[in-house]
Amino acid sequence: MEAPAAGLFDRRHRLPTSGLLLLVTLVAFEAMAVGTAMPTVVAELDGLAWYGWPFSAYLVASVIGMVVGGDLGDRRGPRSALGAGVAVFGAGLLAAGLAGSMALLVAARAVQGLGGGLIAVSLYVVAGQAYGASLRPRLFGAISAAWVLPALVGPVLAGLVTTHASWRWVFLGLLPLVTVSVLLVLPALRDLAAPTSSGAPGGRARPAWAALAGIGIGALQVAGQRLDLAAPALAAGGLVALALGLRRLLPAGVVRARAGLPAVVGARGLLAGAFFGMDVLLPLALTQLHGFSPTAAGLPLTAGAVGWATASQLQGRHPAVSRARLLRVGFVLLAVGVGASALVAVPGVGGWPAYATWAVAGLGMGLGMPSVGVLLLAQSPEHRRGADSAAFQIADVTGAALCVGLVGVLVAAATAALLPLPGAVAVAAAALTGLALVGAVVAPRAAAPAEEGVAGPTTTLAAS
Repeated sequence: MEAPAAGLFDRRHRLPTSGLLLLVTLVAFEAMAVGTAMPTVVAELDGLAWYGWPFSAYLVASVIGMVVGGDLGDRRGPRSALGAGVAVFGAGLLAAGLAGSMALLVAARAVQGLGGGLIAVSLYVVAGQAYGASLRPRLFGAISAAWVLPALVGPVLAGLVTTHASWRWVFLGLLPLVTVSVLLVLPALRDLAAPTSSGAPGGRARPAWAALAGIGIGALQVAGQRLDLAAPALAAGGLVALALGLRRLLPAGVVRARAGLPAVVGARGLLAGAFFGMDVLLPLALTQLHGFSPTAAGLPLTAGAVGWATASQLQGRHPAVSRARLLRVGFVLLAVGVGASALVAVPGVGGWPAYATWAVAGLGMGLGMPSVGVLLLAQSPEHRRGADSAAFQIADVTGAALCVGLVGVLVAAATAALLPLPGAVAVAAAALTGLALVGAVVAPRAAAPAEEGVAGPTTTLAAS
């Protein structure tokens, strides 16, 4: 009798799949909810001048966490790395919920960021060891979809909790679910193979380079929000720090998009930059140019999230299709969605096109993001999977931060009357569309030698 085909929720995989998806949902919810709660937080803790620091602290610490998580996964296995990430993330939630001052909240957010970075990288290491190649497209599709519910209900739920209970429960309320996720996933990972190497070269120095890169990203974000004499120096220093850090953390050849793993890592950064740069600009453009309410201005982002989830599920049903081809189609759809979103800046057109254009951009991300995840695991040797996954995540954060920083500069220039806001939107859309088109050119170079590794040996979980 023929054995049934493997599935994400079959006997072998149901516990780790449930635990991983719950973890992703929790991290996503926290990311979506904290922005809603933060105005109340700074008012209660008398910390308006610190408003941006909780976000920056999380971002910088997450870059360090990614590197530490990658090295820990390569040296001690994904179970140790994921367990450490969940423990640190939970400690950050507890500290944030109990914080009595803004300084303590910023420190707690840094702890959360460290744990979030550990978790993000560990997910890929677990996916590489615990799931066969034919299941990975479905897994990454499910992980992408796990961001949708928090995107839809996270801000609303956080607002209700903050209004009717306390902002502290936005953090503390997640702790029981974090515990559940640990109980689901860690026991199921006990039979994964132990590492056979000592990790990536220069492992002890890598967290320091990650900190330098994180500081560079933070400096660029701050510089992008100001137009004064200090901004150029801050931006230049941030670029130098970022370049020095990334040189030690990313595979050689990423900037040139060399065929293979460097092109995969570069593609991840291009996807994140092109999408999230416009994602932060659209609500502002709709509010300022067309008088949309906050709810109406946020609906295109919901359409993008739904498009992302839909395409993610679609690609997961066809594991034999070339991932490089899907990646290229994803970049083309992203370019169309971002470029067409510039219509919101055209006088007389109105803001309605954003509802459709951002759904198209979401479809592109739903095809592209799971595809680069599959391509990464197909081309990363097991002894370096943690370090390569860390590079992959760092490229994502860096691409998004640089493009959001560019958008911030353009918006700040419009605020200072150096150019009209419609012009700033058009320039941003043109630049970000260009990045997506570069990605479409790069995509074929990301192809795995054996057709994205759809077949091949892998370590899977022992049946329980």
